[in-house]
Parts: sequence; C-alpha cells; structure tokens
Amino acid sequence: MHREEDLVRRVQRREPEAFGQLYEEHFDRIYRYILLRVREQADAEDITQQVFLKALEKIGSYRWRGTPFASWLFSIAHNLVVDYWKKKSREKVAAVAPEEIDQMVEESSNDPAALAELNFDMKQLAAACEQLTDGQREIISLRFAGGLSVAESAKVMGKSEGAVKVLQHAALIKLRWILCPAGEEANG
Repeated sequence: MHREEDLVRRVQRREPEAFGQLYEEHFDRIYRYILLRVREQADAEDITQQVFLKALEKIGSYRWRGTPFASWLFSIAHNLVVDYWKKKSREKVAAVAPEEIDQMVEESSNDPAALAELNFDMKQLAAACEQLTDGQREIISLRFAGGLSVAESAKVMGKSEGAVKVLQHAALIKLRWILCPAGEEANG
C-alpha cells in the first residue's frame, strides 16, 4: 500500500506516468464491476473511462487515509453507475438481449472463480441476479466482479462491514436458492 500511496502523490504532482500505472493496475477490476452493473459493453467502457477522467480531475482533493486507492475509484464508479441507471430509467430502455450477454461472456476472461466453480453459465447468473435487490446486486458486483474486500465494499456502499456481510450472505443464499432449486442441491 505504501507504493500506491507514493504513486498517488506522484499523480498529484502531475506526473503522467504515475497515473498510467494506477490506471493499468485498477482498470480491469473497475471495468468488470461496471460491466456487471450496467450489462452493456460499450456503456461499461464509457463509464470506466469517466471514472478515470473524474479521478484525474479530482486527484488534487484526494487525501490518503490508509485505505486502498481502489476504494476511492470504486466510489466514483458506484456514483457513475447510479447516474447511468437514473438516466436509463428516464429513457425507459429495453432489457439486455441474450446475444449481448453472450458477447459480455466472451470478452470477460476474468470471471470470478467462485462463480466458475458453480458451473452455471452467465445467462443463468445474470437472470438470477435480476431477482436480487439493488443492494444485493451491488455487493455481489463489488465483492466478486470488483474483487473488493468486505471493508472496501462497506466504504463504497456507505455501510458498516457487518451490514455488508449480512447483505452478501442474503444475496448468496438467494442466488443458491434461485440457481439450485430444491432437490438439486443434494445431487451437486
């Protein structure tokens, strides 16, 4: 974390190569998180770029508080995703087409290992996630697509770690219930 703090300070001194390093280190995790939340590749790419542009614009006001820089980036990403969905709800856009989900699966080579072990395809998972509450979808996205810790997720969501653990537990139980109907669990 000390190296990251040094990189942030270098970015604040307007050293472009330092920002490039932070960008390279965090891009994939931020992109996966956003892609899982918005489900549109082009929109996820645009929002990811907005995250890093906003971070660069606001880096001067960033204060190191001992938490990973990624937490700040995920907070920016979270706010931009919320704005995206507010705009989408006003536009009343149709649901994601199955072929778009197929494209997302092909282009996302770093699916969370836990989901891969469940041996479900992404269509089933995406459909199951639609049945979760907004908070449950958010925690699943942060923890498994974004790879954040419980503490980092709590910070991004503005909740206590205990509340995040409860939310994650409820989300995983609901996903298990949706994906493994009664009787199938005993066979798996």
